[in-house]
Amino acid sequence: MEADLLATLEDLRGKLDALVARGTPQASYSTREFAERIGLSDWTVRNYCRLGRLRAAKKRSGRGAHPEWVLSHEELERYRKEGLIDA
Repeated sequence: MEADLLATLEDLRGKLDALVARGTPQASYSTREFAERIGLSDWTVRNYCRLGRLRAAKKRSGRGAHPEWVLSHEELERYRKEGLIDA
């Protein structure tokens, strides 16, 4: 009985650690943040945005003359479930 309880607690601890490692969902992500969460390079994510393989919007960041790609949390979840959009 006690061994079962300890095993269950260890299982829950592992699941909690995995959730914490994923991070708290944000409303939107930069290409760098998105890339870190899916295991690709920032350049690859920017390229997929440019090609329309990921749903993204350009936003002014207040830094420099060029807007940056921004991806929503919904797009992150969609990508995890479905992958890239066919071009």
